Amino acid sequence: MLSLKTKYAVYGASIALVLAVAFTVVFVVLLEPRAAQLRGDALPRFIVFGAVLAISLSSLLAFLYGSRLVRSLDRLTSSAERITAGDYTQPVQILRTDELGDLERTVEQMRQRLAQTTVTKNYLNHVLNSMSDAVFVAALDGRVKLANEAACRLTGLSEEALIGRQLSTLLDNPGGRPAAEQLRLARDVGEAVLRTESGQTIPVSFSGSDIATDDPQFAGSIFVARDITDRKRAERRIRYLARYDALTKVPNRMQFQHLLQQAIARGLRSHSVVAMLYLDMDHFKEVNDTFGHAAGDRVLEVLTERLISVLPPDTVIGRLAGDEFALFIDGLADSEAAAAVKQLSAAILHSVGQAFHVNQQEVFLTVSIGAAFCPRDAENVIDLIRNADAAMYYSKQNGGNTCVFYSPEMNAAAVERLMLKSKLKRALERDELVVRYMPKVDLLDGRIVGAEALLRWRLPGHGDIPPSQFIPLAEENNLILGVGEWVLNRVCLDYRTLATLVNDPGRIALNLSLKQLRQASFILQCRSVFEKHQVSPTHLELEITETTLMADPKRTIGMLRELRDLGVHLAIDDFGTGYSSLSALQQFPIGTLKIDQSFVRNADTISSDATLVRTIIEMGRSLGIDVVAEGIETPAQLAFLRASHCHYGQGRIFGDPCTAETLAGLLIAQEAGNSSYAGLFAGFAVAQEAAASA
Repeated sequence: MLSLKTKYAVYGASIALVLAVAFTVVFVVLLEPRAAQLRGDALPRFIVFGAVLAISLSSLLAFLYGSRLVRSLDRLTSSAERITAGDYTQPVQILRTDELGDLERTVEQMRQRLAQTTVTKNYLNHVLNSMSDAVFVAALDGRVKLANEAACRLTGLSEEALIGRQLSTLLDNPGGRPAAEQLRLARDVGEAVLRTESGQTIPVSFSGSDIATDDPQFAGSIFVARDITDRKRAERRIRYLARYDALTKVPNRMQFQHLLQQAIARGLRSHSVVAMLYLDMDHFKEVNDTFGHAAGDRVLEVLTERLISVLPPDTVIGRLAGDEFALFIDGLADSEAAAAVKQLSAAILHSVGQAFHVNQQEVFLTVSIGAAFCPRDAENVIDLIRNADAAMYYSKQNGGNTCVFYSPEMNAAAVERLMLKSKLKRALERDELVVRYMPKVDLLDGRIVGAEALLRWRLPGHGDIPPSQFIPLAEENNLILGVGEWVLNRVCLDYRTLATLVNDPGRIALNLSLKQLRQASFILQCRSVFEKHQVSPTHLELEITETTLMADPKRTIGMLRELRDLGVHLAIDDFGTGYSSLSALQQFPIGTLKIDQSFVRNADTISSDATLVRTIIEMGRSLGIDVVAEGIETPAQLAFLRASHCHYGQGRIFGDPCTAETLAGLLIAQEAGNSSYAGLFAGFAVAQEAAASA
């Protein structure tokens, strides 16, 4: 391969050679003797012609070579211009093997490197612009050198407006710190507040790192910012929910206790009284059970609004749990504390007693209130709340809708209640529950026609716990479902034993709670128990109170009809104490009415009670429903009921509730003609014969 210099030397030598040859020829011609003939006028023309010919040949050779060189330079120039314009798509043609060819090859290599660099840069820009986080690349002096699209969206500025701007000017700087310190603080904390072009402030997470490079032009830092507005909003929400009740917007238990602690500390320092009231809605569970939890929540919202409206200024109210609220007033003088609480509780009772509108119906509720004072009753948060709670529970046990002041005796009752609630969970496991049977007697002839199963809790060290004490606790703890299933199994097991001893044990009744009736699987559970013990459902009677019956009439009717179709008899227990009407009563598949003992107790002495009992009996007879009088204790009551043509009765006049074995003995004796109540009814038979003969 000849170099460009060699080619130039060859072409130059060739031209010189042509010229030399031309002039040599001319010179030889001139020296030739025969050339004398040409001397004269023709000689100049010959010389000129030869010179012109030599020059023309030399020029032609120079033009041809120059044209080729110019074309190569033009191609190289065009390629360089395309590369300068950023077009790296067309490769540079390498057509020469000399220095220009080397230059072409070098330019092509440069194009390839620039093309690769451009692809890398475009890819990097694409990656950066695909990020949802804002990215800023800043020089050593803090000025922005590069920003992605997310940074433009976050700041509200174009990339051109961001380039060259001090990054620290984008951060909210209420303290007026120097730019470098502001950036360093944001990096250390990991968060900052960014101020947009429109003046809006946006909380961002902020992180940065230095760019490690030996090239000063690339030295600087890269920062990443992420909009954390939603996270900050969620954090505020979490902090709010940690201290306030989401439904009622009042302090929750934790925040209330915190505020109460501060009030107690102030009161102890200033020797003033802090009065605390503990509130619990009476029978609020029935609202949830009847109308649903959404309606119950709305009632709680309205209740909170009413409470706030009657409270003095600066009174703190909180929702402790469910339908339990508490409030306190601090800064009271000892002489006025009791009067202030009485006045406030009266206002609360009156406000709560107004009608609540639930699902287009009026519902009337009451509240039980317990009050305790600091420092008289307690000097710390836990004891003050516990004592007010004990007073509230005392109010509730005595009918509710009143305010009771705490006394030390109440704590003993509260501790006893807590102990029973704890031990009740183990009662089934430890076989502490027993069933006793109260015989049901035909008031016409004294025959035992069945019995009512009564649950007893035989707690070691405490004796028998009456149902009125532990059944409400079982319902609170949701243990009533397990207890109810156990009772049903026990009664079926006892009935099967009785059926092997006597021909007709009669019908056994047992109580059914609202929670049991609301079980979706209750019917299946009953059928399973009956099949397990091979007892016909027709031998059992389920007793339901009026309150349970009317809690959700539509659903209850469907459930009771399924039970009736199964063969189970149904009875309304404690009739007369609830809210059922005659028209409502006719809708339910009821076969028995049980008159509450509170009416039977004075029926033989008080005319109004006697009239009520007779009315119930007559109503039952007209509807074809059996009537059972509960709580018969005296012969006079028995005589009145017989004279009123009551079908059946039960009570202590026929003996205390007994074991299944004792009931079996009574039934065996009755089949043998030795009725246990023959003597009791003999007098009535004599009286009837005397009346007939008269």
